[in-house]
Amino acid sequence: MRANSLALRLFLSATIWTAVILFITGVALSSIYQQSVERAFDRRLSVYLKTLIADVASPEEAGEKFGQLGEPLFELPLSGWYWQVTRLNAPRPDVRASRSLWDGSLPHLEDAGVVASNDGTRRSYVGGPEDQRLRLVERTIDLGEEGRYLVAVAGDPSEIDQEIRAFDKALAVTFGALTVVLLLTTLFQVRFGLAPLKRISESLAAIRAGTAERLQGTFPDEIAPLARETNALIDANREIVERARTHVGNLAHALKTPLSVIVNEASARSDPFAVKVREQTDIMRDQVARHLERARIAARASMVGTVTEVSPVVTALARTMEKIHRARGIAIDVDAPQEVRFRGERQDLEEMVGNLVDNACKWAQSRVNLEVVPARGDETQMSTVRLVVDDDGPGLTPQQREQVGNRGSRLDETKPGSGLGLSIVVELAQLYGGKLELGTAPIGGLRAELVLPAA
Repeated sequence: MRANSLALRLFLSATIWTAVILFITGVALSSIYQQSVERAFDRRLSVYLKTLIADVASPEEAGEKFGQLGEPLFELPLSGWYWQVTRLNAPRPDVRASRSLWDGSLPHLEDAGVVASNDGTRRSYVGGPEDQRLRLVERTIDLGEEGRYLVAVAGDPSEIDQEIRAFDKALAVTFGALTVVLLLTTLFQVRFGLAPLKRISESLAAIRAGTAERLQGTFPDEIAPLARETNALIDANREIVERARTHVGNLAHALKTPLSVIVNEASARSDPFAVKVREQTDIMRDQVARHLERARIAARASMVGTVTEVSPVVTALARTMEKIHRARGIAIDVDAPQEVRFRGERQDLEEMVGNLVDNACKWAQSRVNLEVVPARGDETQMSTVRLVVDDDGPGLTPQQREQVGNRGSRLDETKPGSGLGLSIVVELAQLYGGKLELGTAPIGGLRAELVLPAA
């Protein structure tokens, strides 16, 4: 999953929502369990409370067994389990308490503002002797003439804490495992759901690489319209290119005959007017040929899926140029990986590289190097192929390098040629989104570096 990808967005959003929902659920379950444990603990305290109320209501029957609740912890000093009975309307303080309370006392929840439940019982956490944390249950009873009493029972809530901690630990382990399972499920769903988009991407890459012509296969209902429209766009592009080629050919034939007639008529005369007509006709021929060639190349360059193997082209050109310049003994060394491919027409690559190699052979003393270097692109830049042509000739100054790119410009009239070679290379490279750079070769002469889009 790459940054800013649809898959990463879906996975992160699902992960965040899963984490939030599981966290809220875990907190809610922990709270519910805590309340359940507290209610169970309060029921236990309520049993002791009711036993004490029965003893207070029938002191004669309780006798010496008053406050004996069957729990040894009420006899153990500062055990955390206490009971206390306070007569509220006695003329002097009348408090009876468990032996475990020793010389301490329990606070009154009524004085602390704790609201009583429907049965008149108050429940809350309080601080006890020696700063102990206690769970306290108390109730006020009115025995009429025998007085009003506040009966309270307190217990150590460590049992509650231990139960809650054990539950939280089990809950964390369970939810942790559940989180992993849900994330794996989400990852599978994202990959499975976006698989058709990946297939479309791979099919488009195959079309651009020239190994396919259309999007093939069956796609889901949500993606099928995209595939149909893409195929329709590819077909329309091919039709436009074919029509452009046809129009270019028709225009070339339509202009060729009138220009030939004008040239023939002007050639039959030798007056200044005829000379001027021939001169302007040659310019017209050159301009028409130039712009028709640009239109033809532009149509080919815009075609999707046109790919050319680079190594066979440059190898064949090198052997041909060696034969042409055999009298001068020019050796051409070629270094071209087999897997490199140019995204364009073969004849255009031959014309560009041929002009560069031919120019290098004309000026070289004895050696020309031709190297093909692939450069892989990333998400922001396309892949390119660099064709570097070096010669061991005299080379060019920076001012001369700027001049040779102009159409028809020649630095040395003694060398054969029309002065159009490098300008044609520059125009062709620009139509493909590439460029031509001139510099100094390591072997002493001119370095021509052609950068073109790669498949």
